[in-house]
Amino acid sequence: MTRQSITLSQPNDEWLQQQVSEGAEYSSKSELINELIRNARRAEAINQRLALAEQSGFTSQSAEDMLQEFKQGLAKHV
Repeated sequence: MTRQSITLSQPNDEWLQQQVSEGAEYSSKSELINELIRNARRAEAINQRLALAEQSGFTSQSAEDMLQEFKQGLAKHV
């Protein structure tokens, strides 16, 4: 893993510390920041897919089929 040094604003640092200290889900700020970045990357992939879908027009695919295809695509980005 690459080691980075970042500067956080006071409110962001407090929020991160609160997330780490209150929950058992994250053991460190680094772990939480990596999760936030993964979530941002997923959101970016979703937005790109939505933009392509809007440009391509209509589909005959069912909502269930689209959801399954979308979940498979997300699994590739994790």
